[in-house]
Amino acid sequence: MDRVATARAYYRALDEHDYDLLSDVLAPSFVHERPDRTFEGRERFVRFMREERPQTDTSHPIDAVYTGASTVAVEGRLLNSDGAEITQFVDVFAFEDGVIARIRTHTPAES
Repeated sequence: MDRVATARAYYRALDEHDYDLLSDVLAPSFVHERPDRTFEGRERFVRFMREERPQTDTSHPIDAVYTGASTVAVEGRLLNSDGAEITQFVDVFAFEDGVIARIRTHTPAES
């Protein structure tokens, strides 16, 4: 799977609650840096998404994908179950051995 397909699979796993796929696309040492918190480790992140996230019935429509030499940036929106926008985001993906090693999420709420 190429980097863009892997990034798209990440959002599909979140939206479809496919935690096996989510685990498959993340490196064991995965780190997710968000404006509100940082997750360290694939198992911790997958557990949060499966058991702890405040809204589980969300979707992540992708508006644009940008590729760099070693990164992929995805511009999109987080929508609730009614389709209302919760926030916009830009996720910058870094890869290691074909899987996602790090995501840095940027949102308009950042100052």
